[in-house]
Amino acid sequence: MPAATCRFCGHALAHLVVDLGMSPLANSYLTAAQLNEVERFYPLRVLVCDRCWLVQLEEFESPERIFGDYAYFSSYSRSWLDHARAYVDGAVERLGLGAGSQVMEIASNDGYLLQYVVARGIPAVGIEPAANVARAAMERGIPTCVEFFTAETAKRLVADGLAADLLIGNNVFAHVPDLNGFAAGLSIVLKPRGVLTLEFPHLLRLLAETQFDTIYHEHLSYYSLRTARAVLRAHGLEVFDVEALPTHGGSLRVWARHADDGSRPVSRRVDALVALEADAGLFDLRTYAAFGEHVKEVKRSLLAFVIDAKRDGKSIVGYGAAAKGNTLLNYCGIRGDMLDYTVDRSPAKQGKYLPGTHVPVLAPERIAETRPDYVLILPWNLRTEIMQSMAVIRDWGGQFVVPIPEVKVS
Repeated sequence: MPAATCRFCGHALAHLVVDLGMSPLANSYLTAAQLNEVERFYPLRVLVCDRCWLVQLEEFESPERIFGDYAYFSSYSRSWLDHARAYVDGAVERLGLGAGSQVMEIASNDGYLLQYVVARGIPAVGIEPAANVARAAMERGIPTCVEFFTAETAKRLVADGLAADLLIGNNVFAHVPDLNGFAAGLSIVLKPRGVLTLEFPHLLRLLAETQFDTIYHEHLSYYSLRTARAVLRAHGLEVFDVEALPTHGGSLRVWARHADDGSRPVSRRVDALVALEADAGLFDLRTYAAFGEHVKEVKRSLLAFVIDAKRDGKSIVGYGAAAKGNTLLNYCGIRGDMLDYTVDRSPAKQGKYLPGTHVPVLAPERIAETRPDYVLILPWNLRTEIMQSMAVIRDWGGQFVVPIPEVKVS
């Protein structure tokens, strides 16, 4: 197999961070009729570029196959809706947006965020490639273009008079195979005095907390602030501010503008965070080697807990049919013999089966009916919300299990 090259700088990728084995697409949930069909598995290997320090996967499947009919609807998480509403409130005030402004979101999903923009009377448009998800946004009255965002898309939008005063990309920067084309499109569609915000999981937190389950095939790239800033700079955009967020186990929100826009000075927070990343070893290959060993230990610890619990006659179910859970279960080899079922609030997932492991996905009410001893929280980043909503398990002495960054039972 020819050597892989970095999707940003083109440098040969010679350094393996971790090998999570063969895994199916994390959001490719199965119907009962598909359980006896051949299922596709792909290598899930993480590499790091020792020139630009972009952590990345090789591309094995097209975006059209991954996102053509998508199972993730953002609006089923209350905490994520609260996060979106707070962002809109803050951005509108900070940027002075109003009825004469244009807001645009790339990968706008089911309108979870733009609904709050439209409610303020501010023109908004979403770009969303998954037709089934985009329909939900349009039913909310949010104009949505059903397509992938590229430089060509950006040129057409500008020609149609839809350049952005505020351009939003939440958890999409990691998904794009043509990273340079995507970044070029951001620069094209952003007005000369417009502002871009991008949110993405912070590589610093992924490494420090062994969040290997956030690695799956649709997440092609994993960013430090230093690398994200380099990508944007290469296409005429400058990060002028950054915020650390608790979402998705620890994310960054970067605020960027055109490099020649002197109206927004660069905050000292930007260089301070890059320096913190350097101190944490993000630009040292030894850090990545250590991470790979930590991943193996998490696997061993989780398997030891599950095996001991089953030997003691305990029942274990999952909460959440999250993509991160599918990485975790497939890497650890936890299937129906160890996990009775999992539940999820999304009707789009209920009645289906997890990819690879074939664990059935049921409605949350099933937990009260079967009264399991343990509930394994797969979307551990939402553990507080889940523990509050499922507090009923305490009535029969049930306990929650959080697997990352280490196995904790409470």
